[in-house]
Amino acid sequence: MGVNSITLVGRAGRDPEVRYFESGSMVANLTLAVNRRSSGDEPDWFNLEIWGKQAQVAADYVRKGSLVGIIGSFKLDRWTDKGSGEERSKPVIRVDRLELLGSKRDAEAGGSFGGGGGGDSGYGGGEPSEEDVPF
Repeated sequence: MGVNSITLVGRAGRDPEVRYFESGSMVANLTLAVNRRSSGDEPDWFNLEIWGKQAQVAADYVRKGSLVGIIGSFKLDRWTDKGSGEERSKPVIRVDRLELLGSKRDAEAGGSFGGGGGGDSGYGGGEPSEEDVPF
């Protein structure tokens, strides 16, 4: 039996990039900065891929700097570069669950939407300190 599960809490590095397909499905892509335990370290950056209703929530409420929590799985996107013909790859987190963790005050200021995308997340919320903001 294999386990491929990732849980992250961090801040959106940019507004989601949303694409719509003729089939009616949609995908949102964005980056997530996750701080390390010691404040002197640079954050880790993750590429997120969000599909379906969760993608719509991301498109509507997630903005650069929004505090979010995700549960998903790791995948490796692979393709051939059209210019050079070289094989390329990029690690991506496919998000199964997106939680909006910002406070109501953040939402009113143009940040993330408070209340969560699927019920109470249990992560809390509130005002982040300057140490929590990776950029």
